Amino acid sequence: MSDSENPALGHARFRENLEFLSRNLRFSWHKPTWDLFARLDPAVWRRTQHNPVCLLQELGEAALEERAQDSMLVAVAAELAEALRAYLEGGGTWFERTHAGSDLLVAYFSAEFAVTECLHIFSGGLGVLAGDHLKSASDLGVPLVAVGLLYREGYFEQQVDAAGVQREAYPAMEFERLPLTLEQHANGTPLLVPFPFRDHQGLARVWRADVGRVPLYLLDTDLPARPPEERRITDRLYGGDAEHRLQQEIVLGIGGMRALAALGIAPTTIHLNEGHAAFAGVERVQQATGAEHTALAETAGRFAQDVVFTTHTPVPAGHDFFPAELLKRYLGGYVWEMGAPWERFLALGRHDGTDECESFNMTLLALRLSSRRNGVSRLHGEVSRRMWRGVWDDLEEPEVPIGHITNGVHLATWVAPPMAALYDRHIGREWRDETDQVRWQRAAHVLGHELWAVRSAQRARLIEVARRELTEQLRRRGEPADWACDVLDPDVLTIVYARRFATYKRATLLLSQPERLRRLLTSWDRPVQFIFAGKAHPRDEPGKENLRQIHAWSSDPRVRRHFVFLEGYDVELARSLVSGADVWLNVPRRPYEASGTSGMKAAANGALNLSIPDGWWAEAWAEHNHLAEPPGWSIEAPQHWAEGQDEEDANALFELLEHDVIPLFYERDLRAIPNRWCERMRATMRELVPFFNTHRMVQQYTEAFYLRAGGMPGRTHAHGASEEVAAAG
Repeated sequence: MSDSENPALGHARFRENLEFLSRNLRFSWHKPTWDLFARLDPAVWRRTQHNPVCLLQELGEAALEERAQDSMLVAVAAELAEALRAYLEGGGTWFERTHAGSDLLVAYFSAEFAVTECLHIFSGGLGVLAGDHLKSASDLGVPLVAVGLLYREGYFEQQVDAAGVQREAYPAMEFERLPLTLEQHANGTPLLVPFPFRDHQGLARVWRADVGRVPLYLLDTDLPARPPEERRITDRLYGGDAEHRLQQEIVLGIGGMRALAALGIAPTTIHLNEGHAAFAGVERVQQATGAEHTALAETAGRFAQDVVFTTHTPVPAGHDFFPAELLKRYLGGYVWEMGAPWERFLALGRHDGTDECESFNMTLLALRLSSRRNGVSRLHGEVSRRMWRGVWDDLEEPEVPIGHITNGVHLATWVAPPMAALYDRHIGREWRDETDQVRWQRAAHVLGHELWAVRSAQRARLIEVARRELTEQLRRRGEPADWACDVLDPDVLTIVYARRFATYKRATLLLSQPERLRRLLTSWDRPVQFIFAGKAHPRDEPGKENLRQIHAWSSDPRVRRHFVFLEGYDVELARSLVSGADVWLNVPRRPYEASGTSGMKAAANGALNLSIPDGWWAEAWAEHNHLAEPPGWSIEAPQHWAEGQDEEDANALFELLEHDVIPLFYERDLRAIPNRWCERMRATMRELVPFFNTHRMVQQYTEAFYLRAGGMPGRTHAHGASEEVAAAG
């Protein structure tokens, strides 16, 4: 009997297909699946932060039975479910085509992952990069599993009061209402993993999020039967003090490796995404040597061959340090069981192994337990070799074995629908899965009026979102909101600054010359408008003060329609900002920006970057500034920031805005098309997008690092990899 002849059977299959689609996070980057869930109930879809499991629960059986009367909707669900099954079977992926027969299996460890906004286990760029890494590994078919922590309260949600003071809220997640599966034994009991905790063993549950073909295993210590101090370990991301951070990193590294062993997963390669996960390298030695009780210091080098380490920050405060006495309280017994002298273990995390007062550095531990090491841009690789030269004091700085693989972004996640449709027409639908630079040369032939129509549509959509968000935040504070409905202008040059409010990122650089800025905002013939967004870390008081100053400017009646601050910076808002910006502004103190992937997301949507030559932009600009119309502008700055440099950089920024950026935007032909601006957009699409993406990045990691770890055969050079990358380690 067919579904049409048996409505109950048809409804059951419809529900089954929806459930299947809701349990794989591929919906977060597969637009047809995303659109299917949005069609079920747009308001609930947005209110649940795009959580399909919660959406189906809230709609209930009656509403779903009603939706099942729509034969077109039912057919789409069936087609998408079948397409997902075909995707998961994985035939013909890049990895299968290029590395058939390999027994590679990578375990990728990170303290945070941003795969979708309903899963609050990320704070910013590091998590977004990790999430995009998993998505590209899935699309490319790279054999990879991932390990992280499942934080009950995640990272904070931001609200800003009328005085510009940031308030942090930590709503608890209900794991059962998320696209997660609890790992269990055959008898149905939860899989519990032990980890060292002071003088006993703590326990963690293991949940699985399916990220396309990649399983992401998340450890959770909030077990009702355990002591409160254990339950709190995975409460908040980057919350608490040094002791709390140490507890989390023990669970991530040691607990994470034990979880893989309990699941029967034996990786050939370990990838440590930042030093937070460095204890995974220690546990790898422990598992490999086991009953041998061989001293760690004598065996670490042997097992380092299988370990890749990526460092992400040139800022000293971004590296974790723990006092020796705190470390001993938690890991003294664990190290003793390994047969390793305690002082020998401490020396792995110290510059001077004889200095009993020196704290234990997790980045040093990761460097010493790995054989492939990299920064996340060319410049960051140079900075990292300088920072960590002391680990190899017998080598000259250029010989320090830290290379670079420049970060990227997952294009299918971040390219907005209008631009995606343009790419489909001109580049070909393969742009989501391939990074062939020859194919992307077709962008040179996109007509100006078509390109400008897409850019204008995305700008208009951003302004619509900004007005809605600003109205909502004013109403939450009990302030008049009538004026917010007409802030910004869909035809005006729109510059966006959106990032973490760390002081080195200089969010307030524009405010250092207030009259000059006010003239730009209120110009009658060539106006400019700015949108700011971002969070300050809860304990970063200088960052919070920068946020307060930005908020004060955005509240000034003289400029508030042209200068907007949007609170609650998250993935959903970020998508609107990177897609709608004409110019993406980045003004860090060089060389403290390791990469800066938000500018790549904006570039993929046709925005032009206006940036200090730091992180990724240093190499993008160096390689493409020779073009007649290059893909943006560089605010020239010295190699290293020094006192007084802020004023010079502010002057250079305003000079570029006044004499280059603004005039070029308003230089129009008879059809009101800014042809030279469009040529810079074409250069961005042609030269930047095919390189600064995570498909290229994951291919480089695979061929330059993963396949070469443990002596596995790989190509001499990764596709697009530099000699420096290929030689690292």
